[in-house]
Amino acid sequence: MPGGDGTGPDGQGPVAGSGRGRGQGQGRGLGGGFAQGPGGECRCPNCGHREPHQLGAPCYNKKCPKCGSPMTRA
Repeated sequence: MPGGDGTGPDGQGPVAGSGRGRGQGQGRGLGGGFAQGPGGECRCPNCGHREPHQLGAPCYNKKCPKCGSPMTRA
């Protein structure tokens, strides 16, 4: 600043929106990321019947062959 009276040119500080984007992409992905993989088995919560899990067919879409309740993943 010439003369030290505060009449010099404006400085060029950080440009708005020039952050580094920290904090993005730290989640587990869509759906919560709790997939259990291709193995395992389906279990009936009512009677306890178990059968192998079929790839591409969620257990909750299956009905228990013994009692008809929806199966869950075990």
